[in-house]
Amino acid sequence: MQPEPLRPVPPPPLTDADREAAVELLQIACGEGRLTLEEFGVRAGAAWAADTSEELAEVTAGLATAPPVGTSQPVTVISAVFGEHKQYGRWRVSRHTRVRALFGSTKLDLREATMDTEVVRDGVVDIEVRTFCGEVKITVPEGVEVEVYGRSLFGSRTTNLAAVPRRQGTPTIRLHCNVTFGELKVRSAPLSRDGGLLGNGKLGRILRELVD
Repeated sequence: MQPEPLRPVPPPPLTDADREAAVELLQIACGEGRLTLEEFGVRAGAAWAADTSEELAEVTAGLATAPPVGTSQPVTVISAVFGEHKQYGRWRVSRHTRVRALFGSTKLDLREATMDTEVVRDGVVDIEVRTFCGEVKITVPEGVEVEVYGRSLFGSRTTNLAAVPRRQGTPTIRLHCNVTFGELKVRSAPLSRDGGLLGNGKLGRILRELVD
């Protein structure tokens, strides 16, 4: 009589602790500039939805040994005086950022931005916005929570965020504004597979200029 072959032992089911460990690895990678806010949100959502260890491994694939990128110093002061300033693409968002528009226009796109280590630690980005006869436009990834505080004196504030669930693990964007004879516009937008709504090529940049 032949012995029965050994049956493979199924892997243990995933626990919330396993998923939290994966999200923590994603946060570290994002803080080091290896993931953008958009990429972090997508992977974090996949981590919480994973049912098997194989699915969880796919979420964190390539992060353990990938070299850090985007090591430039974080931008802490962004201003436009009688001119225009545009900040988009891959840039690092610091924990505290000041934005100024004095008779000018400042446009920030956070969809491809990376997070500073302090942002990862605190889960918050504080952006101080001051305008005088100027305009500030801020674009955030869909699923990121935005809080707006402050006052408007002969100015306007507009917030247009997509009605989608918040992506777990993404930081809260807190805007502290003082708008005088100016305008603050906040909107959310998705990213396409080619790196943005309009892409990162020459044509995409030209079209982005027209849209903005």
